[in-house]
Amino acid sequence: MTAATDSMCVVAAARSWLGTPYHDQASLKGVGCDCLGLARGVWREVVGSEPFPIPPYSRDWGETGPVEVLAEGARRMMPEIDPAFAEPGALLLFRMRSCAIAKHVGIMTAPDRFVHGYERLGVIEQALTPVWRRRIAFAFHFPARDSG
Repeated sequence: MTAATDSMCVVAAARSWLGTPYHDQASLKGVGCDCLGLARGVWREVVGSEPFPIPPYSRDWGETGPVEVLAEGARRMMPEIDPAFAEPGALLLFRMRSCAIAKHVGIMTAPDRFVHGYERLGVIEQALTPVWRRRIAFAFHFPARDSG
């Protein structure tokens, strides 16, 4: 497993997306993105090129199924950590409804704050309240920058 990227670089990159309007399945800073598009953009800034194209995906936060698609994709590229030990710079995957698969993504910016793309609000930083903390299903570190 590769070393993790410096967490302050991840936090700075995530915050640089603040104010980007919400746009489903987009990933362009200042133009538009959704929650996954934010994570993809931060990846490009701190790690390098995206390792594979992202297929179209459903916006349904209540989607159920036997496979945690986002988590499986993240595991292919990132070291997984216990969500209880997530620190600033960690990628967080949220389960928005019990029994649903994790479908929302954010980046922890402080022990009690995170940045995420939210419909109607765009990219915002907000408190990681107990309600949000209960929804965290998975956490990952961004790997070190591509050497190529």
